[in-house]
Amino acid sequence: MSKHFDYIIIGSGQAGTPLSTAFAKAGKKTALIERAHVGGCCVNEGCTPTKTMIASGRVAYLARRGQDYGVHTPSDGIAAKTLEGNSQNEVSVDMAKVRERKRNIVTDSRSFVDSKTIKVKMGDGKEETITGDVICINTGERPASPNLSGIETVPKERIRDSTSIMELGEVPSHLLVVGGGYIGLEFGQLFRRLGAEVTIIQRGKHLMPREDPDITSALLEIVREDGITVHLEAAAHSASYASGQIHISIKAPTGDLNLSGSHILFASGRVPNVESLNLPAAGIKFDGKKGYILCNDKLETNVPGIYALGDVKGPPAFTHISYDDFRILQTNLITNSSNPSAKPATITDRLVPYVAYTDPQLGHVGLHEYEARTKYPNATIKTAKMPMNYVARALETDESRGLMKAVINADTGMILGFSCLGVEGGEVMAIVQTAMMGNLRWEVLRDAVWAHPSLAESLNNLWGFLE
Repeated sequence: MSKHFDYIIIGSGQAGTPLSTAFAKAGKKTALIERAHVGGCCVNEGCTPTKTMIASGRVAYLARRGQDYGVHTPSDGIAAKTLEGNSQNEVSVDMAKVRERKRNIVTDSRSFVDSKTIKVKMGDGKEETITGDVICINTGERPASPNLSGIETVPKERIRDSTSIMELGEVPSHLLVVGGGYIGLEFGQLFRRLGAEVTIIQRGKHLMPREDPDITSALLEIVREDGITVHLEAAAHSASYASGQIHISIKAPTGDLNLSGSHILFASGRVPNVESLNLPAAGIKFDGKKGYILCNDKLETNVPGIYALGDVKGPPAFTHISYDDFRILQTNLITNSSNPSAKPATITDRLVPYVAYTDPQLGHVGLHEYEARTKYPNATIKTAKMPMNYVARALETDESRGLMKAVINADTGMILGFSCLGVEGGEVMAIVQTAMMGNLRWEVLRDAVWAHPSLAESLNNLWGFLE
């Protein structure tokens, strides 16, 4: 005999967990199915643990820069008054302690039988069949498996992805990073600060290829300044292992290169967790190439009563987007259930912010310049770009690397997009996002009275660079 539920949620990520609670509070009989751990990728393998480790990396970075601020420790071996040169302090990193701190902060199968029935493999190996009136899929993504000739010759403990890299008990002597996107850069900079040599291999012409070229150029300068080697337009085509080292052959614009390192991080893609769901049995349509579940702007699949939330439906793959997906279904399935004439919540024209936790941070919201010019071909698109070394607060804290950039429609005065590659770039971005949500013209930010000294007051001066 199968158990019947009003609602079944597969996956307890940032959408599925609060959605199951909302259904239960609404008096609905609800089942939440999770293969690994409650909270999904963000809490267990993504945002929380990675940003915890990045905080450790930043402490190491600031410790080495102590002399820049006139702060000296007994290990300096010299007194402040006799300081000569600008050499960095040596900092000892206890990788096991970094890992322990991460673990302390973050304290198998299920498939469709048909469109209303799910077979669940329990933790004890037994199987149970359940049915539901409404089924919500929130199974997320995982790192893509490495696809590199010869990688099977490399010891498995030397091959890492964005999850397993955080379980290292020691700092790699030389970390090879395949992929120059958000994940590759965050981990590359982190381990460089922890003491590793780092080489990034990026297939595209730019790091973080979604961003505008002027932003990525500034980012490239920053990571190279931090001592990271970057190969652009480079593709790894084979690997081998000898004498305790990983050897990689890459094709680059300058010709073939041979690189060696102690560990390799594959950070060049993620794939949706759908292979165990048996989607065809339920008639659910999905992207035949990548496997993402297809749904409309109300998160409905082609099968009535089945919805998809979060990363499993494709990009943008951000935790806050998954949480907003929860809001949409909560509105449509609970709040509006007693009022069929209510306007449904949708993802149409959803304003998408995100932050890459490089240092300095890269915060972005809305359209990039190239997107704005494509979307509004007949509009007068203007941009305002200002270096962070024009920001008083950034100079005072000696954190003046990067730039901020706004994209506006000069015909309407509306802000279409904003990027801040700078100290607390995500927080500065959020100020502009609030203005965009309120449909404020750019002049409102220019003419506002911001507290001094603050990063926000840069929004007075940014618009002087409008062109």
